Amino acid sequence: MNCGRKTPGGPVDKACDVDLFRLEIGDVEPLKRADRAVLRVASEETPGQRYRRRVAEQDTPEKNCLSTDFAEPLAAEDILCFKRDGVQNGVFRKLKLGAYSVDATLDLHRLSVDKARDEVLRFLYECRRFDVRTALICHGKGRRSEGYPVIKSFLARWLPAIPEIIAFHSARSFHGGTGSVYVLFRKSLKQKEINRRRYCGTR
Repeated sequence: MNCGRKTPGGPVDKACDVDLFRLEIGDVEPLKRADRAVLRVASEETPGQRYRRRVAEQDTPEKNCLSTDFAEPLAAEDILCFKRDGVQNGVFRKLKLGAYSVDATLDLHRLSVDKARDEVLRFLYECRRFDVRTALICHGKGRRSEGYPVIKSFLARWLPAIPEIIAFHSARSFHGGTGSVYVLFRKSLKQKEINRRRYCGTR
């Protein structure tokens, strides 16, 4: 093979360069393409995040029940009071007196009505998830609102529409007075079973 170097001013012999390259590397085979999968690491949403996103993106039966169109205006010192049929008077009295331990708290201060509704729905989901029995919702007295306590008024309309809530009453002064409300949730099946075992014994 006659492969001379490029002479000054002369053309480059490209075919010769290719032959030299092949002699240098010898016989080779192309690598077989391995089976590969492209992995994408996605951040996993918590149940609470999924629920908040669902509430924000679409209507749900619960959300449709909690209207933001209108609520009867209440006064700052009005007492919120509600009890479903079947709730024992002694149970309601203990709730009214703040005798139950507060398992969860929600603060709705300075929120818009729409945002407050979403937070109430989120809170409801979390209370279901953790078998909360008694909660405290701080809605404020509306001193910064125009004319009346807006969130308090809407909350008085929303809470009876939630089946899991069986009673509520404005809080004692050490929990915010008429700017907060105690909420009593229906016992879950798990809680009922725990009580049955505690008071009746296991069989």
